Amino acid sequence: MSMETSLLLYLHAIFNGMNRFFIIFFFLFATAAVEAQIHEVGVFLGGSNFIGDVGSTTYIAPNKLAFGLLYKWNRSPRHSWRFSYTQSTVAGDDADSEIDSRQERNYRFKNSMKELTAGLEFDFFTFDLHDSKPQFTPYVFTGLSYLFYDGLYFQYGGPNKDKTYRTFAIPMTVGVKGRVFGSFVIGFEVAARNTFKDDLDGSNPTNGNMKNLQFGNLTSKDWYMFTGFTLTYTFGEKPCFCAD
Repeated sequence: MSMETSLLLYLHAIFNGMNRFFIIFFFLFATAAVEAQIHEVGVFLGGSNFIGDVGSTTYIAPNKLAFGLLYKWNRSPRHSWRFSYTQSTVAGDDADSEIDSRQERNYRFKNSMKELTAGLEFDFFTFDLHDSKPQFTPYVFTGLSYLFYDGLYFQYGGPNKDKTYRTFAIPMTVGVKGRVFGSFVIGFEVAARNTFKDDLDGSNPTNGNMKNLQFGNLTSKDWYMFTGFTLTYTFGEKPCFCAD
């Protein structure tokens, strides 16, 4: 058994052993007891779109609702650890594609996704939320995502559901944020997810018994995008941000 398979099975066991509420609760408040730090808890609301073997190849074209919860632990005025849970439906329709062969094929699909993500957010400018002056900065974020999704395959003219699968994805996010009033911070971001699989759209079924149903570019992994707004509430003691 490969290391990736072992880790997937381990994380899946954890997910099945705890309900969704306690997973989110852990991500939001596991480090809240740490003194002399500042924390952010909030929401993400926006849209998602898919980039793969079915549908449009436009990179930023949100067509389905995406929403989630997020927590940030600000370790300095320039960087923070970020944890999130995001849920969405991704969809693709060959009728929206610019590629003639896809339009003639006329496939379409929908897939439900649930994602846990952890990583590091880096601010380009100093973003000290204890400073009374207005705060604004661009930022980038990356880390690791763990995704639950429906396994799909095309047969008898339409997409069919196999079972729930899971995989990793690499998040790559760029955004801007600012303090709007009091303890609230609003942001806008565009986030790409490069998955480790090529079956979110049903073009390359994970089930080995369905290999004869493959189509499209089998050497390219699937991508999906989140585009939207974040709103967080900040709390915690003023940090020292100095060496021990």
